Parts: sequence; structure tokens; C-alpha cells
Amino acid sequence: MPGSVTIGHHEAAATVEHTDAERLALLLDELGHLAAVSGPNRLSDAQLTALCAGRTVNRDELARWCRGLAAHLHRDH
Repeated sequence: MPGSVTIGHHEAAATVEHTDAERLALLLDELGHLAAVSGPNRLSDAQLTALCAGRTVNRDELARWCRGLAAHLHRDH
């Protein structure tokens, strides 16, 4: 939570405390799921656009990216 993430202004890696990395991985995995799933729980195009700072996104690409990053966080933390 606050203070647990360190991001520099250089090409150094960002660091996240273990507990927050797990929470972030779960959040990203769920976001990927809700972007990809069909049915009433699926995120709408408007919701995805809002989550992506107003940019139109490729739903499948975003779902793969979220799930891939979640897997990376689970593996490395």
C-alpha cells in the first residue's frame, strides 16, 4: 500500500513489497479475466477505455497482458 512501491526516474526496476505484489497479481488476473469473459460480468468497452486513460484498447491483447504480468508477479514473488 502507500510507501510499498518504489519507482525511479531511471531504467531501474520498480520494487513492490511481497504482499502488494500478490495483491497486484490477483487484481491483474481478475482484470484480464473480466476483459476476456463473455456475459454479464464482462467489462464493457466504456469501462476498459476509462481504465486505459481514454484510449481504445484491444480487449484480447489487454487480457493477455494482464494475465501475463500477473503470472510474472506470482512467479517472481
